[in-house]
Amino acid sequence: MRNLVYYVAVSIDGYIADPTGGFDALLAEGDHASVIFGDYADALPAHVHAALGIEAPRTRFDTVIMGWNTLTPALTAGITSPYPHLRQIVASRRRREVDADITLTDDPLDTVRELKREEGLDIWVCGGGELAGTLLPQIDRLVLKRNPVVFGSGIPLFGGVPYGPHAFALTEARSFASGVVIEEYAAHTA
Repeated sequence: MRNLVYYVAVSIDGYIADPTGGFDALLAEGDHASVIFGDYADALPAHVHAALGIEAPRTRFDTVIMGWNTLTPALTAGITSPYPHLRQIVASRRRREVDADITLTDDPLDTVRELKREEGLDIWVCGGGELAGTLLPQIDRLVLKRNPVVFGSGIPLFGGVPYGPHAFALTEARSFASGVVIEEYAAHTA
């Protein structure tokens, strides 16, 4: 069965973006980049692959699910299909005009349940926090790129999800001189 993996950069205090949705304070460069450009190269957008002169390896993810607010910066930059090497699904409560490569869903939880029954590689939750909170019951793995910065406020890792413990077990933690720690967790199954 495919896993749903929430792979995301996060501040020490649990924010994936500042209050306006920006993430400039999160480190884009440093020795941790070897993991981002190596192990998780499938999660790089096509324009980054092109700039680096590399192809998506297609070894970790074959599907990405993101919220509308996560897609918006790409659209603003004129990128209508940021991950054409992946099956792209965007959660939106409204009908919208999108690139033919993108599928909209107004029920991301049901969509993920269906995706997990299919054959294939893992499914990447790209963001945002509200979507991750909705999908929390289906998340099998967390890969957190914990950055050495405190935001104080912003977009929380799991949006405004109400209290309800979901246990995860730490499976790996890699520290880098940049100060980033990549933490990997597996959902604790009863």
